Amino acid sequence: MTPKRPTLADVAAHAGVSTAVVSYVLNDGPRPVSDELRVKVLAAAEALRYRPDRLARALRRPRRWRQIGLLVPDLTLPLYAALAGRVEVEARARDHLTMLGNTGYEPDREQEFTTAFADVGIDGLLVVGAVDPAKTATICARARMPVVWVHNTRVAVDSPVVGADHIAAGQLAAEHLTGVHGCRTAVFVGGLTDSDVRHGDHETVARRFEGFAKVVGSEPIRTDLTPAGAYRAVSEHLRAGHIPDAMVVGTYGQAAAVLRAITDANFKVAQDIRVVGFDADPTRPFAQITLSSVLQPIDAIVDEALTRLLAPDTPPATLAPLPVTLAPAESCGCTIQDHQALR
Repeated sequence: MTPKRPTLADVAAHAGVSTAVVSYVLNDGPRPVSDELRVKVLAAAEALRYRPDRLARALRRPRRWRQIGLLVPDLTLPLYAALAGRVEVEARARDHLTMLGNTGYEPDREQEFTTAFADVGIDGLLVVGAVDPAKTATICARARMPVVWVHNTRVAVDSPVVGADHIAAGQLAAEHLTGVHGCRTAVFVGGLTDSDVRHGDHETVARRFEGFAKVVGSEPIRTDLTPAGAYRAVSEHLRAGHIPDAMVVGTYGQAAAVLRAITDANFKVAQDIRVVGFDADPTRPFAQITLSSVLQPIDAIVDEALTRLLAPDTPPATLAPLPVTLAPAESCGCTIQDHQALR
């Protein structure tokens, strides 16, 4: 059994004072307390290992800061880290602090965080890449807690998903390779289905491939969504003598592994095989070779998501996917001058 948590009344009884005196000591007022009584109260609180009830305290006093929750699948990936960082900044500008949970694409963890955040009493929840939105939505509805879906969801939901146009992203990558660089045998690298991928965002990858296939009709190099899986699949493809003139890599997390597989097979990136990826961080240009990348509008996504969460009666009920942009770099053969000209 969980031991009973000591209360303010327990501290008062242990110290031989009134509960009001304990409150004055622990809250630094509003009335003064003698040094002798203060010592007694603090000693009693220490002996009982008393912790103030933060929620009760918050309910008793006016507060500037409210709270929202944010669930992301994997903070090690630049996209999710960028989203989390922007949410924290923009939410704070709207007088909300952000509580963060890392779900790891696990539905149980998603629901555990949602329940915990509801118990704390947050004012709304942003869920990036929801894996079980139906159960998560049920928990939120029971707690009367607004929820907004961001980036994508594993299954369809009735409410809008605030995110980029991933089909257009795949099409943009393919059109850049074919239109600007004249590529004719480009292939797509990524996991598209449950059978390809145990953990990861194959729904987004599948949409990107759909856009790619509108331009280039080749079969994808199927992988799971790990770097090792991408390295293995691309290496095997090249060893089999299938040498494309370009590759589009479905996730940022696999891009470095694909670049390594190309060079380990004695091909040169850009000169022999051009590469375009997604969601690279354009503020970090010091990699051995910079990755040409289709970028999502992080600022617009966060602004729209927070507006829908904190002012739910204002936005329209429908939402079109937000437009993406291409940031050409060295991996596709674009030079800095080419990049500036394309802008």
